[in-house]
Amino acid sequence: MHLRLLTLSIRSVYLALMVLLTAACAVEVTPAIPTSTPTPVPTPTRTPEPEVDAFTMNQRLARSVNLGNALEAPNEGEWGVTLKEEFFQVIHQKGFTAVRLPVRWSTHALKEAPYTIDPEFFKRVDWAVEQAFANNLAIVVNMHHYEEMALDPTGHQARYIAIWEQIAEHYQSYPNALLFEPINEPNGLLNAKHWNDLIAVVLPVIRTTNPTRNIVIGPAEWNGVRALDELTLPPDDRHIIVTFHYYNPFQFTHQGAEWVQGAESWLGTEWKGSSAEKQVLQYDFKQVEQWATDSQRPIFMGEFGAYSKADMNSRVRWTAFMAREAEARNFSWSYWEFCSGFGLYDLTTSKWREELVQALLPPQ
Repeated sequence: MHLRLLTLSIRSVYLALMVLLTAACAVEVTPAIPTSTPTPVPTPTRTPEPEVDAFTMNQRLARSVNLGNALEAPNEGEWGVTLKEEFFQVIHQKGFTAVRLPVRWSTHALKEAPYTIDPEFFKRVDWAVEQAFANNLAIVVNMHHYEEMALDPTGHQARYIAIWEQIAEHYQSYPNALLFEPINEPNGLLNAKHWNDLIAVVLPVIRTTNPTRNIVIGPAEWNGVRALDELTLPPDDRHIIVTFHYYNPFQFTHQGAEWVQGAESWLGTEWKGSSAEKQVLQYDFKQVEQWATDSQRPIFMGEFGAYSKADMNSRVRWTAFMAREAEARNFSWSYWEFCSGFGLYDLTTSKWREELVQALLPPQ
């Protein structure tokens, strides 16, 4: 009796299992739906580099040239210059150590919040940075011709800050041979007070993602020597290189310049390198040198040059004197500019203007 009951029980369990298995096979299985967005595969980043102090980095900028009239035009090419790979190659081969890249970010970002920079324009700047690196050149990327900042700095501050936040985040993993310059030649209503206030806002934004990247900052009044004493920098931020621009005597360096009112009347102005002429420049350079010593900041003469309508002999004399005076004071320098109206390089012949180049880089 017990054996028969046991046999029936086993048989019942077996039949029940078969029914369940058959039913399960008849049910359509629905794939599980994710409850959250999958985590994207992270983009590979560069290996972090050890930080480089500002004085050491300034040596990388020692002999630089501005790639002017290209990316700071409203659109690249509108001012006659479109950047090419060979530009970076010949600049390196000639013996320059760095390039300064003026960029008009403001015409390539949305006018309203969130002020997004055009991704295609970002790619173009990326390309230029990579070309510099490929040719062993350091590169200073600035913000150039944000003209509205000179007219209404308060009204454009939020947009200016948002643009720099994007730039800083975008390049945070790039090598330290990339430097930032928050704005070129603050002027107009962006006076010393407004500029100092803006520095105090934009620097922490950049430092959030780039805590030790070297940053180039100059005074108000077009980065003028006279405004250096009014420049206020955070004393604990030692990754700052201070810049100034120099075009004196202006009636010589800008004679015939189409964008300067009255410049036609200056045509024929020479710079003969007389003792009196030299003393004027030396006085200004000594003022910068003293400020640098007192402030313990390295100095980058970020722009200097004489327009092509001046006679070549005067241009050569002035350019050579400027470069030697800067070097004697441990200032790095960047000539304005590569291949346009002040240019060292002739685009029509693809050849250097050797007299000017040798004024900057005399044969050893």
